[in-house]
Amino acid sequence: MQMATVMMATALFSRASAKVLSLLVLVHFTQLSHAVSEPGKWILNVNSKTHDNDALYLFTKTLFNGSVINLKWLSERCEDNNTVKFFVSWYLRSSRCYDEVFSLDNRKAHEYFNKTSVIQEGGAGSYITHSYKSTGCRKNVPGNVFAVKPLPNPTQLITKESSSGSQGRRRRDTSSLKPLRTASTTKEKSSTPDSEIHNSLSAETQYAVARTWEDGPYMFILKIVVLPSDATWDFQLEVRMTGPHGYISATEWPLMIFYMVMCIIYVFLGLLWLVLSASYWRDLLRIQFWIGGVIFLGMLEKAVYYAEFQSIRYDGISVQGAVVFAEILSAVKRTLARVLVIIASLGYGIVKPRLGALLHRVVGVGLLYLVFSIVEGILRVNSAEDDLLLLAAIPLAVLDSTLCWWIFVSLAQTMKLLRLRRNVVKLSLYRHFTNTLIFAVIASVIFIIWTTKTFKFSNCQSDWRELWIDDAFWRFLFSAILLVIMFLWRPSANNQRYAFSPLVDEMSEEEKEQLMNEGFEGVKMRGLKAEANGAAKPNKVDEDLKWVEENIPSSMADVAIPPLLDSDEEIMTTKFEMSKME
Repeated sequence: MQMATVMMATALFSRASAKVLSLLVLVHFTQLSHAVSEPGKWILNVNSKTHDNDALYLFTKTLFNGSVINLKWLSERCEDNNTVKFFVSWYLRSSRCYDEVFSLDNRKAHEYFNKTSVIQEGGAGSYITHSYKSTGCRKNVPGNVFAVKPLPNPTQLITKESSSGSQGRRRRDTSSLKPLRTASTTKEKSSTPDSEIHNSLSAETQYAVARTWEDGPYMFILKIVVLPSDATWDFQLEVRMTGPHGYISATEWPLMIFYMVMCIIYVFLGLLWLVLSASYWRDLLRIQFWIGGVIFLGMLEKAVYYAEFQSIRYDGISVQGAVVFAEILSAVKRTLARVLVIIASLGYGIVKPRLGALLHRVVGVGLLYLVFSIVEGILRVNSAEDDLLLLAAIPLAVLDSTLCWWIFVSLAQTMKLLRLRRNVVKLSLYRHFTNTLIFAVIASVIFIIWTTKTFKFSNCQSDWRELWIDDAFWRFLFSAILLVIMFLWRPSANNQRYAFSPLVDEMSEEEKEQLMNEGFEGVKMRGLKAEANGAAKPNKVDEDLKWVEENIPSSMADVAIPPLLDSDEEIMTTKFEMSKME
């Protein structure tokens, strides 16, 4: 009765958790934010065929305090050098709201260019604007033609509040702007970043047009007016945003550190698993090879992501091929990990020697998950439209929730079989494994609720410093589950106690253990009764056949009976009957 109650509770939890997780994942993806790295360098090609004098060019990035914005003239070509004039102006603005800055495009930039007041509620900040005199299209224009010396100070944005408290707060904020900039300059001088980054920052100050005054999201809007409008021309500009850590953004700097730490951890885990596997290579289980493959893919994935962030840090641009390769690696790793959990929950190599008909289902689900993961990852890194990305994310979320339900149902069935067999060692292993997965599901639900409330349903995403956690949490949770699986299925001298063994042999071994187990009272102990007056034992074959019919299902009896019929007595009987026929 107690076992049936536990089974029912596990099944109900698996079904409820799958439904809740599916719903929360769908809500989590309703307002997707692109996981594309923020570049630090842009090359702007402008020509008379595509340029419009009313057009604006928008550049957004989260920057550290004291970062430098550089504007460099690269090249030019004009048919009439004497008449073509360029009128360039720019506008730099900060905001507390991450979504206000990164939801802009070139068309919406007109609502912000040269504005002096707060537009979105909660989007307080400061701004700097600058306009240049006309620049003629001539040969050998110096690259630092747009440099501004000295660098201008920011001006506080005007808020819509009219209360005295808010006015006093604005006065305090305005009075603190200049000391804030001075502090950032002092901090930059006193800090000791890498020599290469420090030298590049010093070399680029000749192209500097502005310096940031606080950590936060920034928009840099560039406007170019060319007269006369019917002239033929083209020129090239370069925009760079460098900080104390190079070109990497303030939101991705902690994520890069996270990937570096995780890469080191995976290297140690891989070495540890390799040493243990080499020490007990004769007794390795099939599932332990799967675990080794997941560790290797995880280590490779973290290394590729870290190398990608290093490329952005030093070069300012993202290598698209490396990003796509990292997403494919991540998809393969997650697929292999889910297949690992599925076959472990089914009891492959533990309670059954092969999957049989379930093998095709496991392979099909794995391939389906791999395809959905690759499509969703490539669309995400290629800045696809939100509707298209949502269309790719919904099937992935539903499939993930279905896998969650299947895993818990399979675990319940496997644990039921282990209880019937009275296998304490394997039952304890699967109980710990189930508790780990339940903890992972609960942690996932709590985290999705928190991120949805903090980042998706917030009018002003002021907690932009925690954005890196949205990506790092899932990597960390995956690594934690993998670490538990490694501990439970670690190679050891007692590996074979977890391996599959035939039912009859397993029962005879367990019956010997039951003599010392007080928890299994009342179990019939075959073959241990004392013989009366030295009388011969009853027919062992008949006794075994009777026990099999009473305790073993017919499908398993087909496997267990043949060895019982191959006794010496049965062979002699068969020969005797054949001799009578002759």
